[in-house]
Amino acid sequence: MAQLSVVDDTLIVEVEGLDKLWALRSRLEIPLANVRGATADPGIVHESKGIRMGGTHLPGVITAGTFRSQGEWVFWDVHNPAGAVVVELADERYSRLVVEVADPRAAVALVEAAMRAHAAGRPDPV
Repeated sequence: MAQLSVVDDTLIVEVEGLDKLWALRSRLEIPLANVRGATADPGIVHESKGIRMGGTHLPGVITAGTFRSQGEWVFWDVHNPAGAVVVELADERYSRLVVEVADPRAAVALVEAAMRAHAAGRPDPV
């Protein structure tokens, strides 16, 4: 499981417990400018994961780590599909983060609110 938080203009994904070991990562930091959106998506676990580049994949048990799918890098940390949240990114190593959180609706609301606040703080382009 993972915890999502926002500090200043950065989305922070903290991988918890033994998932740090399975995913080979403990923390990801993404500038809000590179976050395109977030959705709760329990069905994503049925999609092809692609090629595992580092981490763990035991179907029906855990998917954690870095995967390459259709030319894109995707970070996974999911045990229970009901908690899956997908964070879409641009201009980052990963094109998507697929993480399990305790409350998917709250996580999506957090990301969307942070994106709106970040966008509101920018001056309009000239």
